Amino acid sequence: MNGAPVIHIVDDDTSFRTAISRVLKVSGYEVADYDSATRFLRAIEDARPGCILLDVKMPALGGLQLQEELVKLSLRWPIIFMTGHGDIPTSVRAIKAGAEDFLAKPVSKQTLLEAIERALDRHASIQQHQDRLNSLKSLISALTARENEVFALMVRGKLNKQIAHQLGTSERTIKAHRHVVMHKLRVQSFAEAVSIAERVGLLAPSASPDAKDAS
Repeated sequence: MNGAPVIHIVDDDTSFRTAISRVLKVSGYEVADYDSATRFLRAIEDARPGCILLDVKMPALGGLQLQEELVKLSLRWPIIFMTGHGDIPTSVRAIKAGAEDFLAKPVSKQTLLEAIERALDRHASIQQHQDRLNSLKSLISALTARENEVFALMVRGKLNKQIAHQLGTSERTIKAHRHVVMHKLRVQSFAEAVSIAERVGLLAPSASPDAKDAS
C-alpha cells in the first residue's frame, strides 16, 4: 500500500516510541519514528504523507516550534500532540495553530486510534476539497481575458445584452463567448457555472443570482 498514510512519531522518549509503534503496527498502520524534531525535519523530503504524533517538550526544538516550521514549509499533515507536560494554554496554542488533537500521556489504545482515525479522515476530506478546488481553478485558467470578463458578469445574473453593452461589443459575440465559457468549464447549466464561481471565491454565495437562462 504505497499510498497509505504513515504515522510519524516524533518523541525523544525511546520507550514511548517503541510502545506506541508496537500498538500502531499491530493495528495495521505503517510507522516511522524520530527521536527529535530536527531529525524529522531532515527526513520530510523523502517521507510519505500521513499523521504526526508529536511530543510537546523535546530538546533543541520542541513540538510547538516544529509545528511552526511545518506551517512555513506549507506541510499540512494532521498533527496530534501527545505529552505528559500539557497545560491549557499550550493545548489552546497548538489547536489554534492547526493541531487535530491534544492528548495527555499515558493514552489508551482506543483513544489514540480513534484520534488518528479522526485526523486522517478529516485530512482526507480537506484534501479532496482542495483537489476539487484546484481542478476548478485549472478550468478557469483556460479562459481568455475576455471570456473571464463574460464569466464574471454572467454569474452575477447579467443578461447578454447588458454584458455586450458593458464590454462594448455585440450581443451575438457575447452569446458566442458564453458558449465557449460553458464548454471550457465543462458545465451544462447556468447554475453549475454559478456554483463554480462560488467555490473558487469569485462570487459570494449570498450574492448568487437565481439559476436562470440569462439569454
